[in-house]
Amino acid sequence: MFLARKAIRSQTSKKNSLIKQQFTYLSSKRDIAGVIRSDFPDIDIPNTTIPEYIFENFLTYPNKIAVECSLTEKKFTFDEVLCKSRNLSGALRQKLKLNPGDVVAVLLPNMPDYPICVFGSLMASLKVTTINPIYTPTEISVQLEDTNVKALFTLMEHVPKAQASMKLTHRRVPIIGIKMREADTVAEGAIDMREFVNTKTDIQDFPSADSNDTALLFYSSGTTGLPKGVELTHRNIISNVMQSSDLRVRMFQEATAERQDVVPVIVPIFHIFGFSSVLLVHLHKMCKMVTMPKFDAHPFVELLARHQPHILMLVPTIVNFMAKEPLVKKEYLESVRFVLAGGGPLTASDLENLSHKVANNVAVNQGYGLTETSPAVFMPSIRTRKLGTRGSVGELLSNTSVMLRKADNSDIIITSPNEPGELFVKGPQVMKGYYNRPEENKGAFLNGWFKTGDLAYYDENKLFFVTERLKELIKVKGYQVSPAELEGLLREHPDVLEAAVLGVPHERYGEAPTAYVIPRPNRNINIDNIHMYIAERAANYKHLVGGIQITDNIPKTASGKILRKELRKKYMEEIS
Repeated sequence: MFLARKAIRSQTSKKNSLIKQQFTYLSSKRDIAGVIRSDFPDIDIPNTTIPEYIFENFLTYPNKIAVECSLTEKKFTFDEVLCKSRNLSGALRQKLKLNPGDVVAVLLPNMPDYPICVFGSLMASLKVTTINPIYTPTEISVQLEDTNVKALFTLMEHVPKAQASMKLTHRRVPIIGIKMREADTVAEGAIDMREFVNTKTDIQDFPSADSNDTALLFYSSGTTGLPKGVELTHRNIISNVMQSSDLRVRMFQEATAERQDVVPVIVPIFHIFGFSSVLLVHLHKMCKMVTMPKFDAHPFVELLARHQPHILMLVPTIVNFMAKEPLVKKEYLESVRFVLAGGGPLTASDLENLSHKVANNVAVNQGYGLTETSPAVFMPSIRTRKLGTRGSVGELLSNTSVMLRKADNSDIIITSPNEPGELFVKGPQVMKGYYNRPEENKGAFLNGWFKTGDLAYYDENKLFFVTERLKELIKVKGYQVSPAELEGLLREHPDVLEAAVLGVPHERYGEAPTAYVIPRPNRNINIDNIHMYIAERAANYKHLVGGIQITDNIPKTASGKILRKELRKKYMEEIS
């Protein structure tokens, strides 16, 4: 029944897609002054679940490799992913007695088993929450408690950490252990994942989840406060996979009998960018996904040389690493057609630096999204690439509307190009809400519009630019200073590998910018030289009056965002 529904829906979907997706740009559409709708035609979003949608093409080339580990060479074909996911779904219901709506947690690095854990759980009408595998037991326990997790997937080597996390919650749930390598032993107290995926369970199917049911709980701090669960429905995720696959913005080529695009999965899958934009978008079109458990320089370079990827989807730290690292040779990038950066802001010069290492016709661009928007809102399009506008996050995706409101007075809607304001979003990819956070939900929306907390503007070509997190702006003598702008300037200095800027208290100015910089290998940083460098390139109120600190580490999230809260804490400890 599942595959029959798949075949019918696939034929209808492809037919509708051919009718709707034309290379025609419509004129700007505004319902009211300042409300901007996408120039792309709306798409029809099917009423189905994530596994049903992603699996709809899997039997076209069932024996092609779907996902392979770059470290261990463990791999699964599309047919194996489908069968193992189906088997897991039955085992979770029969052996663990899990019920629709229960939450399971996935505490894993990037590996071939990851999508099977998620798809199998969703096929059982469960909800999935993803957890960073480097978290401490205390951090893990908070998420387990908040979501009332009923089962947990993790690596065999992480089973003791998972057990320690559960002790802190004063309850025990089944732990399904997965081997990174075949030689690994089964950890005490864990269920071997192979028992659940290699055997078909004789249990009756029940109706699929509704497309508006919550499917995933990714954790995000949002615009304020502590991390909280972002409720994303099947419809949220499917709509964004479809929006990101529009002919105007897609980077992949659909698989044929003769060829298959290779896409490394370097961004963590536990993060929405890695899960939806990297993994799901490309699995759906039968690309070969090459997972990397964690980013390390030499294994990354080996991946490039051995697998010859066609598309690179990266976070800012890896973009800058590739641009400056001699190990990343131009010949390793000959197969690359597109490079897309996400997860944090990059300057035009950051993108330009990497473009020197790839072929002249290769697009190096960035997009924009949030956990709360599944994630993509803007992506570089064919038109973006033709205009050659570096630094832009591209065009608004189909079915999506945005508006910009004055940062210091949200009652005023901006109606002119090149004027920055806080970005508000509406679209089918916008989250259901924050899990069990009614008060947070009230503050997250304004008349049905999601408040991103990001400053953005658009130019005369209606290409968008996202400049800064609103809460991270530095106020110097009444002027607004963008940390991202100064970080971009600092990264252009020949002695600087990475930089982070934040505002610190100042007796005369209110706040002043201070910088933490990491030297490039075998380079020494002269602080006076850096001060002069910035003074020559920025207005005086942007000068680093708060000082410059040389460091060997800048704390960041898995997606590459600078943890300014951690830096501010470090600064306060230093001055005290």
